[in-house]
Amino acid sequence: MRIRVVNPNTSAAMTARIAAAAAAVAAPGTLVDAVHSSFGAPSIEDHHDDVWAAAGVLEQVRRGQAEGADAFVIACFGDPGLHAAREVADGPVIGIAEAAFHAASLLATGFSVVTTLTRTCVIADHLVLQYGFERKCRGIHGTDIAVLDLDGADGTCFETILGTAREALARDRSGAIVLGCAGMADLCGELQQRLGVPVIDGVGAAVKLAEALVGLGLRTSKSGDYAPPLAKTYAGLAQPWSP
Repeated sequence: MRIRVVNPNTSAAMTARIAAAAAAVAAPGTLVDAVHSSFGAPSIEDHHDDVWAAAGVLEQVRRGQAEGADAFVIACFGDPGLHAAREVADGPVIGIAEAAFHAASLLATGFSVVTTLTRTCVIADHLVLQYGFERKCRGIHGTDIAVLDLDGADGTCFETILGTAREALARDRSGAIVLGCAGMADLCGELQQRLGVPVIDGVGAAVKLAEALVGLGLRTSKSGDYAPPLAKTYAGLAQPWSP
């Protein structure tokens, strides 16, 4: 089984960390093919970044589809380009936010999200509503740690995330923490040990969910709105991505 894990930003260092987190949970025989966009922002921290990230996801999903990938993981907590990628791909496409929300809801009656910049909390809030988890998600909390500061994060970053998670558990009366950035994946184990509650990294959750769906012989529906994009010629910068 081959799972293409797409980092929608252009950071090679973060892609390597995401690849390690995915490989750590992948079953024997699963090949993790971690890639990042060839264009766009080095980190995704606002709506403007998100637009370019979605196009970068489609670039890598189309390439993975041509190369025979069985499933795809979008390794950004905004799940950029998720629905468009499902139109393009035959196999399952899993966003790490959606996967993390599902996993957390199976482990606790309520969960809290701890993410990076406070300004990105609204993006997570929109996803909670879109995916129907508004009764399970009890709070979304920013740490105001920039995404790129998580590369080689020092003890200060970890302690900030740990402290925010503790406050969220108490304030929200939650039973689990969802990490709201793919760049936090390597902190999951220690945070879980220190907090004493399930801490869900969306990268790992998405990889395992993708493996399960492929193992069940399930593919993305091509009926209705996930049918392939309508054939047409795009103009300008988008021309190479014409369906």
